[in-house]
Amino acid sequence: MQPNTLLDALLAEAGISNAGLAARVNAAGRGRGLALRYEHTAVARWLKGQRPRGQVPDLICEVLGARLGRALGLDDIGLGLPGAPADPGPSPLSGFVDRATALWRADEQGRVPVPGAAAVTGTPAVIPVWEWENPPEDGDVSRSGPTPVGPEHLEVLRAARVHYELMYRRAGGMATRARIVRFLGSETAPLLRGSYPDALGRQLHRATGSLVAVAGICAYDSDAHGLAQRYFHQALRLAKASGDRGLGAYVIALIVNQSLHLREYRQAVAFAEAALRAAGEHTTAALAADLYAMQAKAYAQLGDGSTALDCIRRAEQAAGRIRPGSEPAETGYVQPGLVNVQVAQALLSLGDLPGAYEQAAAAAATPAHDRGRVHRLAMLCEVELRLGEPDRALAAAAEMAERARGMESRRLRERLSTVRAGLLGSGSAEARRTAELIDGALRVPL
Repeated sequence: MQPNTLLDALLAEAGISNAGLAARVNAAGRGRGLALRYEHTAVARWLKGQRPRGQVPDLICEVLGARLGRALGLDDIGLGLPGAPADPGPSPLSGFVDRATALWRADEQGRVPVPGAAAVTGTPAVIPVWEWENPPEDGDVSRSGPTPVGPEHLEVLRAARVHYELMYRRAGGMATRARIVRFLGSETAPLLRGSYPDALGRQLHRATGSLVAVAGICAYDSDAHGLAQRYFHQALRLAKASGDRGLGAYVIALIVNQSLHLREYRQAVAFAEAALRAAGEHTTAALAADLYAMQAKAYAQLGDGSTALDCIRRAEQAAGRIRPGSEPAETGYVQPGLVNVQVAQALLSLGDLPGAYEQAAAAAATPAHDRGRVHRLAMLCEVELRLGEPDRALAAAAEMAERARGMESRRLRERLSTVRAGLLGSGSAEARRTAELIDGALRVPL
């Protein structure tokens, strides 16, 4: 059995305790001529995943729906039967909001079902992207709820995104994830369930989608790939509700990056193509540069050198069109030098060591925030070690280890470990001493 996170979240939203739900179900049952004697212990079992018998699931829908002022079906309370047709009831977007906020609550409380689950592949991974790209669109996202939502609330969400993105860059996703998930549950969820007209609602879904994407980044950085994917899919659904194709393409870029890490190279190519195709003119220069560069890495891994080089050319052309101040906040990660380091990795996979070194050196010579600089220095070290030049990698490796201190990130730890292994394998005494500096950065467990 898996915990019923939907029912738990609805109870919290309704402000009903386990004992309170049991009493209300008993009372509703009496109205149907049923003699029910449930207590709080029964509700606790339902929350752990046990399905109540008979008419009780319908009674729970009735009780919670009346309290919350909206129709609820069995699927909405986590008690739908596998293979059964979906219950008529709230709009798809309303049901999505309930499921999304349930995940935030479960993540905050450390009760995510199968927290270490792997990301899904194949059709389950493709469907959210397909649904984003294709009709139907959300004709009206307005909602009537207990909390009036205004422009000032949107500003809080946008400021929070900037805050947590900076925290992620400085402290890593493992340290940031709990903070942003708590914010989603306490501050964002009530707004999504609030009252707003269509135009404001689209802005609200956009701001929320952008924030949820950062939560996904933090989960990815923590090696929680299944959870990260669920956040990315949530962000993609919110982007669709906002009507902002550019935001959706940005979210898909995050999914492409995760696909590359998981070695799902054909999936990465297909998703990047979908983003470029569906967003069209809404794909900014920075986002196009990143998508083409990631495609180049995927094609290089697939052994298609000519297509990889074509994607590199497209990425460099797009990077040349980036104009400061013309990009949305989300694509701020595409800083000068990012495309260079992506191209270096593609060329390294193709066996072009001189070309990879040129690109990696250019990336390392360009200013970046500490997290980005660690990745660039790691790339430079890897290329220099592959060139058989361990002594040239020493300065970059030492700086990399120093800048990574204080960051809680499994992605950075992987980069550090790769460089450390290369230094130790080089046979150089000086390289072994530098590897000890990396040991210091790796010593504290995550």
